Amino acid sequence: MGTLILFIALIIEISFATYCIVTKNNHNKVRNWARIAIFIAFVILTLSSVIVWSFRWFLLAILLLILAIIASVSLIRNKVNAKEYKTSRMIKQAIMMTFILVFVLSPVLIFPQYTMPKVTGEYEVATATYTFTDENRIEQFTDTGNNRFVNVEFSYPDNADGTYPLLVFSHGAYGIASSNSSTYTELASHGYVVASIDHPYHSFYTVSDDGKDVMVSTEYFREFSNTNKEGIYTAEETYGLRQEWMKLRTDDMNFVIDTILTQSESNSNTMYQLINTDKIGVFGHSMGGAASVWLGRERDDVSAVVNIDAPLFSELRYNKEIDAFVPSGEAYTTPLLNIYSDDVWRQLDTISTYAANKAIEKNAIESYDVHFQGAKHLSLTDLPLFSPVLANILQEGKADIDTYYCIETQNKIILEFFDYALKGIGSFTSEGTYGSSNI
Repeated sequence: MGTLILFIALIIEISFATYCIVTKNNHNKVRNWARIAIFIAFVILTLSSVIVWSFRWFLLAILLLILAIIASVSLIRNKVNAKEYKTSRMIKQAIMMTFILVFVLSPVLIFPQYTMPKVTGEYEVATATYTFTDENRIEQFTDTGNNRFVNVEFSYPDNADGTYPLLVFSHGAYGIASSNSSTYTELASHGYVVASIDHPYHSFYTVSDDGKDVMVSTEYFREFSNTNKEGIYTAEETYGLRQEWMKLRTDDMNFVIDTILTQSESNSNTMYQLINTDKIGVFGHSMGGAASVWLGRERDDVSAVVNIDAPLFSELRYNKEIDAFVPSGEAYTTPLLNIYSDDVWRQLDTISTYAANKAIEKNAIESYDVHFQGAKHLSLTDLPLFSPVLANILQEGKADIDTYYCIETQNKIILEFFDYALKGIGSFTSEGTYGSSNI
């Protein structure tokens, strides 16, 4: 939509400038009426939901409103030819307007209007956001002495009866709680209460109930980036950093789960009363997936784990003699689903960071692997829908797999796994490779 509107706007601007140059006339009256008509057309398209109003369109709306007001004033005052026609001025105006149009439409180009993936469940989905403050932990990223807070986004069945399993999601390194919103919505529509955690200072950006906003920690961002570069940290130092990150993540997840369990006993809020506290699953993307697998080992009440494209840090040990990471070899007793993109799949047999991902097949009581051929790391999130440009930049290229196919198929597989592991519905058979040949 944004690209189309920019193309049409540029065609109109260039055509009008050419018309003025050929006729050697400013045609101010025609220009003014055109600007008023364009603004009216924009309003009509917005009211009719052809353009879905959001932050993307704010700059364009302001520009069109200002131009329409100026045009209206000019028509009222009958200022038809206030300035003598000059070709150089006309060319400069056309160039300037082109730059302005590109600027005001840049949010639409970077964050294009898109359709959400299919929701197939019977329930309408409600959402809520809460800030939980952990009275037992001091925030380590500041020196204020304040307790650590965690923001949680809930998706749950609306106007539903009975109780439903609780699923807790953890985002990737400097990700956000809404990174996989389409997945939460699909799960909630089938009868799950999904709690997605924003890990402050690990998330790119988060806002608490009282309006406090927190950006990602520059120290954490630098450390994480450097662990992916050669020669910055030793293997032992990298192992230590990952242990710190996992502790923060799993502490947050443990705190959120414990808080929800407490609230379900004492809080009359409908959402909490929908939760079946005997059925808990955890899942996450990238570092959040690693934390989820870790939690599946730590907590006896977690009955299912989905790891989306992450190394299994909880299953790795640092071996000083060979200066590398090796699998722990310990049994993993929680049903586990691993979902991989090409970015990770091709590394499973090559570097020690992923040494435990293959070994888990021998150590786990129940483990499944799914591979999305043609997918990149961020293909397994909603970012390619929300901003294809950013996704392509961050993952250094466009994925070969169709975006909607990848997200919708992943959501279907995750739903089937949790249905099987938490609700006892059928058997899980979605192990294997998915890609363009499956479309």
